[in-house]
Amino acid sequence: MFTGIIEALGQVTDIREENTNKHFTLTGPFTQELKIDQSLAHNGVCLTVVSINEDKYTVTAIDETLKKTNLNSLKVGDKVNLERCMQANGRFDGHVVQGHVDQTGFCESVVDENGSWIFTFRYDPSLGNVTVEKGSICVNGISLTVFNSKENAFSVAIIPYTYEHTNLHQVKPGDMVNLEFDIIGKYVARLLGK
Repeated sequence: MFTGIIEALGQVTDIREENTNKHFTLTGPFTQELKIDQSLAHNGVCLTVVSINEDKYTVTAIDETLKKTNLNSLKVGDKVNLERCMQANGRFDGHVVQGHVDQTGFCESVVDENGSWIFTFRYDPSLGNVTVEKGSICVNGISLTVFNSKENAFSVAIIPYTYEHTNLHQVKPGDMVNLEFDIIGKYVARLLGK
């Protein structure tokens, strides 16, 4: 389980294809603390560390993951939001995040509010996912609060710290992002038959 509080930015140093899988090698500030078999969220996608070599580690994404997330569009040099699993004795600062991306969405606009930024994202509502006003959403693994909730779009306000310490500073209109909708909202929608 994750909380959507990004610990660090990693950088993609190599991408290797093997059949329908992709192996991503990255550097990050806590690589020396990682263990093989450990779960680590990359832009909100839970992936398993399969190898560690000095300051680099490798994770593997299968075809299903590549089709349903923005990982397939990663290039060498791209920055990726990283979060390790929540420790049982840790603080719960974000919201319940599983690391299972529901679908991708697209950045519709970024508005500079002179000290903060308003990002608006659009998504396909036919998959049954919903947002609610002041509810939680995970965008590229970042726990954020929704406002201006619509059937196929929502906005989030970003403070300077989040803008600088996540890869949101690279997201521009038209870019694809990973979306994990609030787990409670998903259960309610399922119960109501949406």
